Amino acid sequence: MLKVGDKLPAGTLQEFIEVEGNGCSLGPNSFDIEKATAGKKIAIFALPGAFTPTCSAQHVPGYVQQAEALKAAGVDEIWCVSVNDAFVMGAWGRDQKTAGKVRMMADGSGAFAQATGLTLDLVARGMGVRSQRYSMLVEDGVVKTLNIEAPGKFEVSDANTMLAQAKA
Repeated sequence: MLKVGDKLPAGTLQEFIEVEGNGCSLGPNSFDIEKATAGKKIAIFALPGAFTPTCSAQHVPGYVQQAEALKAAGVDEIWCVSVNDAFVMGAWGRDQKTAGKVRMMADGSGAFAQATGLTLDLVARGMGVRSQRYSMLVEDGVVKTLNIEAPGKFEVSDANTMLAQAKA
């Protein structure tokens, strides 16, 4: 399992791009994790699924509300990662008004969740294997803080906890 001091696993995540530019085309674009994190301080939070109750009512809105404060604390980017496809993550981002605040990164096949060892088996609930709920502060691809939620909880991966860690 991923821990503080580890480098993020190699791989790609996808983001649905709304406006063509900066070398990105409209629609899903793949981003190499190592290249995307190089030289940056990134707040990453992961959750079980788009449009799910806690994720939509608390987790994403908290990061959207704290985006400016996180950036003032030195965070270059905020990523929301979920085992959903880029189309779903794009639609969820529009619904949550994340544009310019939180990058909605798709881990469509769950490869990133599996590589981190932070999976959540929701097969019995009809959702397959998903990501656990967690947050981490990453600097130049290395995990500096890691906040993993207990099953069914939302206590340590919130935006306020991340903001306190980014300021420390």
